[in-house]
This record gives sequence, structure tokens and C-alpha cells, in this order.
Amino acid sequence: MRLDLVALAVLATWLTATTAHATSTVISQEKSLYRNILIYEENGLRCMKFGTHDNGRQSCMTIANPDQLVFNLPKMLLAALYLKPNPARILVIGLGGGTVVDVLQKLLPGIRIDAVELDPAVIRVAKKYFSFEPAPGTNLYAEDGRVFVKHLLKKQQKYDMIMLDAFDHISVPEHMTTREFLLELANLLEPDGVLAANTFSSGMLHDAESATYFAVFGAYYNLKIHNRVILVKKDGIPDRKTIQRNAEHLEPAFRRFDTGKEWLLPLFATKEPWPAGTRLLTDQYSPANLLNGR
Repeated sequence: MRLDLVALAVLATWLTATTAHATSTVISQEKSLYRNILIYEENGLRCMKFGTHDNGRQSCMTIANPDQLVFNLPKMLLAALYLKPNPARILVIGLGGGTVVDVLQKLLPGIRIDAVELDPAVIRVAKKYFSFEPAPGTNLYAEDGRVFVKHLLKKQQKYDMIMLDAFDHISVPEHMTTREFLLELANLLEPDGVLAANTFSSGMLHDAESATYFAVFGAYYNLKIHNRVILVKKDGIPDRKTIQRNAEHLEPAFRRFDTGKEWLLPLFATKEPWPAGTRLLTDQYSPANLLNGR
């Protein structure tokens, strides 16, 4: 290719990238012990990213309608309510912009929520820039999620539902993928408690996580688009008729947040094979950096 044509191609690429970000306005850049946090507005959204502007978005809010769920992931996590529609106490691990906790507070007035987030700066950003306001029954904790779980076990605390959303744009923390950690979560659940987990959607780590969840909980529902959410119930997942009935009951409330049964129910799947002999993730073997993306 001639050099002048190469130069034109490079220029066109630069102009395209510049135009794509022309409507983006940086609101704030926050630094913490763990990461740089970028808050910006673009095309009617206010978003949070960790690291540089090109990294994956952690949370976004529609400025004109904060109740509208922007991403598929929070919608899929809320499908946990199809397994148990009336939880009294919920543990949320990973806060982000506070989207999931905020929706739970509005869907279930009077609910008791414990939300734990490693980074205090993320909690500050959620409150300051994403209209997140803890309800009277919501307690926020700045601590490593697994350390917090160990403290809860010592207090013999129990939950009706746990939502595990400790997933940045790259990975789940390795110590929150293991069989030992999942057993700890199982011990926090009531006998009919539900766990919803944001996990990998492809690759070798996907297979390892799938096998590990199955080893601890047995059959699970698997919801997948770009992200994947695993839904388990300690006493066994309910059948599809029960899921459908619960979805019908929750439909009017879910519509407020731009989600519902027509979109969620087709995502429910149970059969997801992984290669025979797939190694389980354990505290001694959890090489997410090697398995991710392969």
C-alpha cells in the first residue's frame, strides 16, 4: 500500500475515534489505594470506569431517568427474585455505582441489605455522582468481600439471598471464584436461600467456574448474553412453572426498571456442558490470569 494511503487510513481512524468521544465530558477523576476512577457523561449517560477512558464501564446511569437500567447485567442479577420473590435479608458483594442495591431497595421496601465494597472511593462516587442513597435498612461496609464473609460466618449470620458482583472490567477476584469461597457463601444462606453470581461467559475460566459452582450447589440456571449470571438455590432450583409464576407476580414492579419476563425468561438455561475432567477452582488452584480469555 502506498505511504500516502496509509497516512490517510491512519487519519481516518483518528478522526473516527475523536468523533466518537466528542460528546464525552469528564466529570471527575478519583484516586484510591486500588485504582483510578473516571466519571464521565456521554450521550445522556453518566458512567464510571476504572483506569483509563478506554477500559470497560463499571456502571452507567441514564441522567434523565435514573431508574432505567442501562446494562444487561443488573437485569440478569434481578432475575434471582424469580427464584425467591420475597427475601427479607440480602447480602450484596460489590457496589459499583449502587445500581443493584438501589433497585432492590425500591422493589422491596423495608428490605435489609448488607452491601460490601472493597474500595471506599467507589462508595463515595456512587453517592456523589450516581444518586445512590442507602435506605434505612441498608448497611454499607468498606472491606474485602471474602474477609467480610468470614466475619459473618463467625456471627452465624444468615441471608435469604446473596448477590456476588465483585467483577471489574477484567476479572472476578481469584479468591472469590474458589470452591472454598462458594462453600462459605452456601453456609451464609438460609435453607431455601438464593445465590446470584456475575461470572465469566466464555473460555477456560468459564468452564472451570461452571464445574466449581456445580460441584458446590448442583444444578443451576445460567443466564448469558455478553456477561453471564449463575443462579442457584440452596435447596435446589425451582422448576420453570414456578419461575414463570414468580415472573408474572413481579412483572409490574420490574417494568419500572425497563426489564421483565419477556426479556428475562428466554435467557434461563440449565444445560451447559464443560469438558470432562475440568479442574475445579480452589484456594490452592485459581489461576484466573492464565485461564481468562483462552
